[in-house]
Amino acid sequence: MFEIVLKKCRSSLLLGAFSTVVGLSLVPVQPSFAQARALPDFTDLVEQVGPSVVNIRTSEKVKSRANAGSGSSPGNGADEEMQEFFRRFFGQPMPGTPRQTPRPNSPQQPQQPDEEQPRGVGSGFILSTDGYVMTNAHVVDGADEVLVTLPDKREFKAKIIGFDKRTDVAVVKIDATGLPAVKIGDVSRLKVGEWVMAIGSPFGLENTVTAGIVSAKQRDTGDYLPFIQTDVAINPGNSGGPLINMRGEVVGINSQIYSRTGSFAGISFSIPIDEATRVSDQLRATGRVTRGRIGVQIATVTKEVAESIGLGKAQGALVSGVEAGAPAEKAGVEAGDIITKFDGKPIEKATDLPRLVGNIKPGTRGMLTIFRRGSVKELAVTVGEFEAEKVVAKKAEKEEKPKVSTAAQTLGLTVSDVNDALKKELKLTKGGVKVDTATESAARAGLREGDVIVAIANTEVASVKEFEAVVAKSDKSKSINVLFRRGEWAQYALIRPAK
Repeated sequence: MFEIVLKKCRSSLLLGAFSTVVGLSLVPVQPSFAQARALPDFTDLVEQVGPSVVNIRTSEKVKSRANAGSGSSPGNGADEEMQEFFRRFFGQPMPGTPRQTPRPNSPQQPQQPDEEQPRGVGSGFILSTDGYVMTNAHVVDGADEVLVTLPDKREFKAKIIGFDKRTDVAVVKIDATGLPAVKIGDVSRLKVGEWVMAIGSPFGLENTVTAGIVSAKQRDTGDYLPFIQTDVAINPGNSGGPLINMRGEVVGINSQIYSRTGSFAGISFSIPIDEATRVSDQLRATGRVTRGRIGVQIATVTKEVAESIGLGKAQGALVSGVEAGAPAEKAGVEAGDIITKFDGKPIEKATDLPRLVGNIKPGTRGMLTIFRRGSVKELAVTVGEFEAEKVVAKKAEKEEKPKVSTAAQTLGLTVSDVNDALKKELKLTKGGVKVDTATESAARAGLREGDVIVAIANTEVASVKEFEAVVAKSDKSKSINVLFRRGEWAQYALIRPAK
């Protein structure tokens, strides 16, 4: 009571009079650090942003078991197990999701229509009042049907407007109006140590709220994404959900985690919303993303190299190769050049260059500042268009499949050695094993034909022989982690071996 009175009394005369009346020796109350730095209250943010966060379920058409000659019985519950790791960041199918099960062992069963099988669960958020929703590309990639559920339990079939694998951004559209759209924040104002919050559907648990702080900014894990790193708890099913600042603005899309097990380990990565917005604008306008390119292979400039050539500071992108006939060659760029600026914007590290060039519209004329043998030069370059992502061709059905080893079979895999052409295409230095078929446990973990496994159980593998040796030594009762390549992307999956 006295403390409250003293804080309100500003006059020394009043304080003196008060002390005379009560006969006490009064000491000014200093606010403690805990009082000055109180923990945040997220309740208002949840009420503000929660209605804009949606749950996304996907399914794909697969051959019915009757058509495939499967002998599984209706009571078999294997398909319900470990669904939460069905894709890099999907949760398990919603409890009670119906599954079509063929009648067992019917002689000469009639041809059955393809089944709609659940693929997984993700998250998203409403971009506009007329039904545009942003999520991750890996949430909807390969889906035949996308279902969006709003917090008020309304459910809509969504149309995929487009997705971009390089940034892992996708936009879908539902037929609804008057929806509560999110507010987009300014990533440049985001500070390390700032409180942030995530809302999503981890393991299919809708509208789950987690919170933490920004651990780092501009974290390099890819050519086009300077990720926001946080310690916000993110788990399978959170993919595509928003990262929200204390002003109730979306500053990122939750996309990846660093984990040795597949579950949250304290390090999460979110796509900065400014990068995602640039992509979504193109997807909404044309259904695809175009990027600029100049046709150079680049490497990091080390401190030793910078000092030895007279550059001084370790900065820029070292040109290790120039593609024949590419815009860079036409502009006069040579191997050994160091590109220090693009259109006046400094290149502090090598990965800055593809981001800057990629954001330029093809056909635009730009200016390169290069350091070449002790002198600085300016070269004009006309930016070209980045080629479409390559898709690894599937094997012809008539091609003979390799024999399945016992070790690989326990994971639901058929694998073969990677040939030289595929090594070159994916730029693999140590090889790997190519997935020829993926069923049961492997399919539920998200692996599919054409993927290339480069490591299993935290061990790099360069051949089928090495792969089998690692699997043979693994504990068959525990899940096993797999690092694989799908095109230009590297992803982790967690496989639960068949019992």
